[in-house]
Order: sequence, then C-alpha cells, then structure tokens
Amino acid sequence: MAAYVISEVEMLDETQGRRYRELAAASIARHGGRYLARGAAPVVAEGDWPANCRLVIVEFPTMERLQRWYTSADYAEALAVRQTALDRRLLFVDGAHTAPGLGWPDTGEGQTGEGQPRQPRAASPAKSSPASG
Repeated sequence: MAAYVISEVEMLDETQGRRYRELAAASIARHGGRYLARGAAPVVAEGDWPANCRLVIVEFPTMERLQRWYTSADYAEALAVRQTALDRRLLFVDGAHTAPGLGWPDTGEGQTGEGQPRQPRAASPAKSSPASG
C-alpha cells in the first residue's frame, strides 16, 4: 500500500534550497517516489497556516520504500544541505491505515452491538503544553 511524505517547508536560504531540491528529487525518483505536490501554497479551509510555508507531498509504493529512501546514503547529502536550506515539519503516513475511534466507515466504531449509535464519552480536560497554542 502507498505511503506518503508530507512536509511543511519554510525556505531559509534560496541557493541552498535549490541544491536541496535537486538532490532530494533525484534520490526520491531513484527510490520509486513521485511528487504529488511540490512547493504548493495550500488553500486553508480551517485552522492556521503560516504564510511563508509551502507544502510538499511525495508518494512511495510502500512505507518500507519510503523509510529506505529517508535513511539511504543516496538521500544523506540532501539531508545535510537541508540543515541550512530549510526548516520543516516532516510526516510519514501509511496510506493503508485508518485509525479506530475516528468514525471511519466499516470499522464498526461508534456502533453498539445492536447497530445503534453509542453515546459519546465525557470529554477529558484539555491539557496545555508549550507546543500548543
């Protein structure tokens, strides 16, 4: 099943950024990945998105291939350049997973044994952290 790299990117140095993009693109292609979105400015329907950040989405055939690419000697040079080229948040998502408890179809979540909706549980108090905000 396909796996995805989702990256929120802020460019720090344009020259280094171009070098990173060249190295990363070549290594991604050699490992069977393909860009679905590259440097896109998303339309924000809900929540906040920093104006200076862009979105990159890369698809790999499997999570194993994605992880091999990320840890490969082939991608190591691009990673080294990335340190000065850009700041990012990087996520790996397995396309095969749907998390139970989120109400996805065919999971049986949210139903009682008789097919009736379950009553929602009482919400726990929100925890505050320095990262939230």
